[in-house]
Amino acid sequence: MSSLVLGASRLGSGDLDAAVATADAMLLSGHLIDTSRNYADGASERALGMALAALPSPQRADAASRVITKVDADPDTGALDAARVFRSVEESLAALGVERVPLLHLHDPYTVTADEALSRGGAVDALLRLRDEGVAAAIGIAAGPLPLVGRYVDSGAFDAVLSHNRFTLIDSGAADLFDDARSRGMTVFNAAPFGGDLLARGPRPGARYAYRPIDEALAAWTSALFRVCEAHDVPAASVALRFSTRSPLVDHTVVGVSGAARLVELQALDRQHIPEALWAELDELGPAPSPFDGRRDA
Repeated sequence: MSSLVLGASRLGSGDLDAAVATADAMLLSGHLIDTSRNYADGASERALGMALAALPSPQRADAASRVITKVDADPDTGALDAARVFRSVEESLAALGVERVPLLHLHDPYTVTADEALSRGGAVDALLRLRDEGVAAAIGIAAGPLPLVGRYVDSGAFDAVLSHNRFTLIDSGAADLFDDARSRGMTVFNAAPFGGDLLARGPRPGARYAYRPIDEALAAWTSALFRVCEAHDVPAASVALRFSTRSPLVDHTVVGVSGAARLVELQALDRQHIPEALWAELDELGPAPSPFDGRRDA
């Protein structure tokens, strides 16, 4: 299976028929698909469920085995306790039309402390129960800030870890976390290898990295990166993607898919040949200015 994972965070945010068509293309691609209970207010899972239901039985079983999802805090109250975990999973299974999932992440647990989530009878206990009962074959922690994610990794409760925007050509702050997770036998998912879209579209007015505006130093460094890639006639996006997919620290790289055309584009970027000379020239650029102003937990 390709290490490329198709992110469905935007699936269902527009026209439903178009979303189902995109979901169908994603399901038939052979890639893992990453969704969540709260993506597009639940429409992401609904679109995938509708596309799954339309597939013939053998194809449906195979496609369903590649859909992973996440439990989220209650969108109205922020609750993320055991009861919310069970309710979130019930909603996900109903929307997807499946009885179990291969991987279930605890997603962005920002409304509770790690101590609360890891306490007896808390959210993590609920996830462990779901794994024991076979509702989820494996459980993971998915969030951005490294100290927070590391706290959950240190618990030893999880089979997988996902962090976003922290392991890219610009910032490799998650390297130690990923190395630790792999030493524990965990599966590592690296999301957002483009840092949003800075490494796909380049510096421009309003450009952002990891949801925050970039400064002049980072814009200059990124411009130099794009010049190196252009000199070798290689898309910078391919280089950014390959940085993640070729890393021994990363098992799967999650990239968002907004439509069927985007899926085709990603597959082409994934296949792009990148000469070793290009990597050597990028090394000569030196490290990028920190996009987090030195705050790795931002």
